[in-house]
This record gives sequence, C-alpha cells and structure tokens, in this order.
Amino acid sequence: MTKPRILIVVAAYNEEKRISTVVKGLAKHGYRDVIVVDDCSKDETGAAARKAGATVIRHPVNQGQGASLRTGIRAALKKGADVIVTFDGDGQHKAAEIKRLVAPVLNGEADIALGSRFLGKAPGIPWYKWVTLKGSLLVERVLLGVKLTDVHNGFRALSRTAAEKIEIAQDRMAHASEIVYEVKLKGLRHVEVPVTITYDEYATQKGQSVFGAFRILRDIIRMKRRKGREIKS
Repeated sequence: MTKPRILIVVAAYNEEKRISTVVKGLAKHGYRDVIVVDDCSKDETGAAARKAGATVIRHPVNQGQGASLRTGIRAALKKGADVIVTFDGDGQHKAAEIKRLVAPVLNGEADIALGSRFLGKAPGIPWYKWVTLKGSLLVERVLLGVKLTDVHNGFRALSRTAAEKIEIAQDRMAHASEIVYEVKLKGLRHVEVPVTITYDEYATQKGQSVFGAFRILRDIIRMKRRKGREIKS
C-alpha cells in the first residue's frame, strides 16, 4: 500500500527567531513536507523557513492566523495531502507528538484529531491563560454546543475529507472555534488527543491577551449567526 502523505501547515507571523528550529525539528522526526504561510511578516520569517527546507507562501498583506491556515490547507490539498497537520510556528508544539496525533486519522477512527493540553500537559501556562481557556470552554459549550476539553489549540490533524469539508471563514483567532463548529455541522468524526503545549517567555509574550478573548467571543457570535442564516437558506 502507498504510504499516506502527511503535510504540515504552519501559520507564521514574525517568527524569524523560532521558525527555522520548528521546521528543522519537524524534518528531524520525518516530516519534510512543510508549508509555512508567512502572513506578511515584518522580519525574515519567510527566508528563514525557506532556508530550513519549508515551502513558503507569503501573504502580501497581514490577514490573520485563520486566513493563513486556510491558505496552507488549500495548498496542502493541491499537493496531494492525505493528512494535514496544523502546527504553530512559535515552538510550543512538539513534533514528536505528531505520530500519536495522526494515528486516529490514519487508522480510520476519526476524520479530525484535536490536540488537548488539558488531557496532556501545559508546562509554564500562566494562571490567567488557564482561566481564559477554561472559561472559553464553557462559553463555547453554551454558544456552539461543542463539548471538548480544549478548543483553542492549534495542534490538530485533519483527514483529506475533513480538510475539504471544513470551511474557514474567520481570518483571525476565532478560526479555532469555527473549525470545531464546522466539525459539528458537517457531522465529522472527531477525537481529542493528549498533547504538550509549552509556555516560555517568548510564546507567552506573543500569545493571545485576555482582552483579545473578548474579540474572539464577538467573532464567534457573528460566525454562528452567519452560519445559521446559511443553513436556513
């Protein structure tokens, strides 16, 4: 049988300091099909990623992480991906855990595997981040009817079928909630897989602020209303 083709999609913005290490770390674990979407970075993110061995797609203007994943997933599908893994460019994810993450997709148990730091580990997570993430679980359970242990986690594996069906319209951070809502709407099979999300000073400084969480909530409400109208029509 032909070996399934696993492509890694990395959305990156101003990650010159980390992106080379991330791409090389993926290659070290056997994942050399890497697409880095440079979201109009102000530094040398794209050049560093390309030098490390990744395929780089650059947005001419900054569009947001959701838009970058949309671009990367479309490119991965065109390249013939059987499984697409979304992976952060700031070094928080562990390439060694990809094998465990993609296993339920490869063996046909699920259409999408969602990483969960709360089933796994989150060393160094700030208390306010923990509170915000836990609060978002309750909010999204009420608003979207989605019952997960971790919603805003960028470490996930999608089968080709899931990648073709899921529509990402949210350009910025609300895309994470949109993806799991799409999983529900499209009737896709999903599982959560324990993963490690490492918090250091660099990642924490670049992370989403508490105030940003309110913007995400606003966007989630708008997204649900829009999709509700689309379903009715």
